[in-house]
Amino acid sequence: MTRETLRIGLFGYGCVGQGLHDVLNSSSGLRTDIVKICVKDRSKKRRIAMSNFTFDKNDILNDPSINLVVELIDDAEEAFNIVSTAMKNGKNVVTANKVMVARHFRELVDMQDKYRVSLLYEASAGASIPIIRNLEEYYDNELLHSLRGILNGTTNYILTKMHNEGLDFSTALRQAQEKGFAESDPTLDIDGWDAKYKLCIITGHAYGLFLDPAEVFHYGIRSISTFDIRYAKEKGLKIKLVPYVGKTDENTITSFVLPRFISPDKYLYNVDDEYNGVITEAAFADKQFFSGKGAGGHATGSAVLSDISANSYGYKYEYKKYQQGTVSNHTRDLFLEIYLRYRKEKDRKMFGFKEVSEYFSSKFYKYVIGTVNLETLYSLRDQLPAMDVFIVKTGRKVMKARH
Repeated sequence: MTRETLRIGLFGYGCVGQGLHDVLNSSSGLRTDIVKICVKDRSKKRRIAMSNFTFDKNDILNDPSINLVVELIDDAEEAFNIVSTAMKNGKNVVTANKVMVARHFRELVDMQDKYRVSLLYEASAGASIPIIRNLEEYYDNELLHSLRGILNGTTNYILTKMHNEGLDFSTALRQAQEKGFAESDPTLDIDGWDAKYKLCIITGHAYGLFLDPAEVFHYGIRSISTFDIRYAKEKGLKIKLVPYVGKTDENTITSFVLPRFISPDKYLYNVDDEYNGVITEAAFADKQFFSGKGAGGHATGSAVLSDISANSYGYKYEYKKYQQGTVSNHTRDLFLEIYLRYRKEKDRKMFGFKEVSEYFSSKFYKYVIGTVNLETLYSLRDQLPAMDVFIVKTGRKVMKARH
């Protein structure tokens, strides 16, 4: 298959944009020309000549010579405006914006078909791990039981520092920010939003269901304490933030994002620092494990480069699981076993625990381990940030709801 020469219009020249620029310059087999780079800040000093830049997005969107738009900006709604306009103008698009893709997933898929263009976004879900392409090509006709993993390098770095060096949360977060793994406002990462958006994108390719992110329960690590880390270490466990999606019956899946206890015999136990790891479990391929860097400009830039290369060959996602239509429902009506660290009894009662297996109470800390309904956690989602609690999934088997 012959490769098309790509004339690229690039939006954004931050960490990922510069990382992409570096890896493109190091790639000898790809015929590309970055025609123009659109940025917002006119006063910011750039490391390349200002003649490469424009401040008007229409200089790229309305240029008929540009056949590929690469979108790498932070603003999700402006990214959607850029991407949708580019597709309407017949341009293929590569993006790394997981918030934009997750919020507009079904609409973007329909637009690709309507305007006969390609939208690729491998970098939006696993940074350097090619999980979307593997789901599209390797698992296209495979019966996938579940997918789980570490999809956020920032939180994994923080949790690693807390576990290995005994740092408190705020110190570990500050170190992540100093290394460029966390933003000045880390909300998307530490509250689990980032992992949830990535999970929604992966679910579209794993099961063909385009989930509304608002319907998926997520809970991050903002409330973690040194007590929780100490408890895990005493049990020989680590705490990781783990998004999960899996089948509950033939045509129904469930999904959630929760901190999880990981034992030393599990693949994710040794995925530390800013690295990510994804585990798939399938009927025929059994269990497979993918690992790679989950934060940093070059790691994400490498995934963007892979999409650019695929685009030069005319590659498009086929959404095979969506075409097959084997999964049609998403449920939160099932029980999970959790560890809840809390202070006030009234808070514990709100969780509606069943089958409590462990309980501890001291002057400073209390915790309980037992089963709760995921629907109950979802109903508490707006109250949880203000509660003095921390939740961890124990890692033991997800159970169907019993009625």
